[in-house]
Amino acid sequence: MTPPLPAPAPARTPETDEFWAATSTGRLLLARCAQCTAVIWYPRALCPDCGSTSVTWIEASGLGTVYSFTVVHRGTGPYRDAAPYVVAYVELAEGPRVLTNLIGCAPDQVQIGQRVRVVFCDTGEGSSLYRFEPAEDPSQ
Repeated sequence: MTPPLPAPAPARTPETDEFWAATSTGRLLLARCAQCTAVIWYPRALCPDCGSTSVTWIEASGLGTVYSFTVVHRGTGPYRDAAPYVVAYVELAEGPRVLTNLIGCAPDQVQIGQRVRVVFCDTGEGSSLYRFEPAEDPSQ
C-alpha cells in the first residue's frame, strides 16, 4: 500500500487567494474572462487570450478526464517517501487542463481518458490541495 501523499500548503498571491480559500470549503474555482469567455487556468487577473482584466470566478463541476500522466518512482522533498504516485494533466469538463495528482487507485490502474472527479486534501493551513480520483459512476 502506498502511503498517502503529503499536502504541503501552496504559495498564495493576491491573484490566487480566492482560489485557495475556495479549496478549503471543497470548491474548485476557475477564472473566466468576461470579455471573450475563455476559461483560464492558472488563476490570474489578466486573460491570456485577449488581455482583458475583466476576469471573474466560476465554480467548476470538478469532473474531468486524464489527458496525460506519469508515475513517479523517486519523490523528492515532502514527496520523498510517497512514491510511487501519479502526476497527471486532467482535462476539466470546462476545458482547461490542470496539473495534479491522481489518488484513490493504484498507479498501474490509471489510463488516459479515464473519468475522474476532484477531491480536496487539507493542508492544515487554511487551504486544500485539489487532487483527482476515479469517477466510477458515469453520472458523477
